[in-house]
Amino acid sequence: MMTPRDVASLLESFPSEPLGHYPTPLDSVPRLGEALGLTLQIKRDDATGLAFGGNKIRQLEFYLGKALAQGADTILITGAVQSNYVRAAAGAAAKLGLRCHVQLEDRVPLYDESYVNNGNVLVDRLLGAIVHTYPEGEDEAGADARLYEIADEERRQGFNPYVIPLGPGNPPLGALGYVKGALELVEQLEDPSAIDAFVVPSGSGMTHGGFLLGLRLLGVSASVFGICVRRDAAAQAERIAANCRSIEELLGLSAIVSDADIRTADDVLSPGYGRLNDATYAAVLLAARTEGLLLDTVYAGRALAGLVHLAKEGDIAAGSKVVFLHTGGTPALFGYSEVLNDRLANETKPE
Repeated sequence: MMTPRDVASLLESFPSEPLGHYPTPLDSVPRLGEALGLTLQIKRDDATGLAFGGNKIRQLEFYLGKALAQGADTILITGAVQSNYVRAAAGAAAKLGLRCHVQLEDRVPLYDESYVNNGNVLVDRLLGAIVHTYPEGEDEAGADARLYEIADEERRQGFNPYVIPLGPGNPPLGALGYVKGALELVEQLEDPSAIDAFVVPSGSGMTHGGFLLGLRLLGVSASVFGICVRRDAAAQAERIAANCRSIEELLGLSAIVSDADIRTADDVLSPGYGRLNDATYAAVLLAARTEGLLLDTVYAGRALAGLVHLAKEGDIAAGSKVVFLHTGGTPALFGYSEVLNDRLANETKPE
């Protein structure tokens, strides 16, 4: 166990660039909690500020800290068409006066006008990003390789590019943002030892892995449930384990996170990444209509659907004290507007 000062000192050895509004709020949500039979708080990382905020702002602070330290004038990043990460990177680049190339992968079989041109895609363009496309949605290595090809083209034109990679095997600088985020949250909690469970979306695994490691460094032993948004539970657990080993290595630490610490749940994953299911739609409506809280359908909404399932099945016991990490992604709601409007139109109208 480390003190907060010890953890902060570990992180200070890595360059970072302040981008967000911190600390983000920790809100009690009694009506939503009552609906789930829990005492529920939400860590509002949708409120990090820059370019609609979200969890990726914390991660980008460390990537862009390194980019600026290397004298970069251009950044490159890849993600799904409605990627929150891509949108946040474009916002950070605009704030810092950097050029930005974004690559949008064909990861979700949805081609209506809203998905292709609204939501995060519209924001990318408003922020001045240079937009590229990549035809494969499940080829992380290929998507990264294409970024490096674009970076080589940039160098030939006299620019100094920095690539923010997607796939595993790269130094997990972004995860440090959530080691730091865990520190922030623990300092906000009246009694961290009283929390029974934390619930986070689990996609690339940098947020989940960094957050889990940060909590364990600070002596917080509560379960951390990662709700799968892209891979099944077994594959995601392997990814989180690998991420945690990489973060520990980056920080010069021996093993902190054990296999038993890694809890992933894929009960609400079907039919796959970025595709709306009944459970996620119901969770989005529940948050909106009990707390005026807006969740996207890809990450935070699916994670809340996962929490609903865990509470219903007793994996998180009734009356438990739970903290849910809201990772943002609000602009993506407008990318899914046609899908959502179709569902809303079919709601049963009150008599």
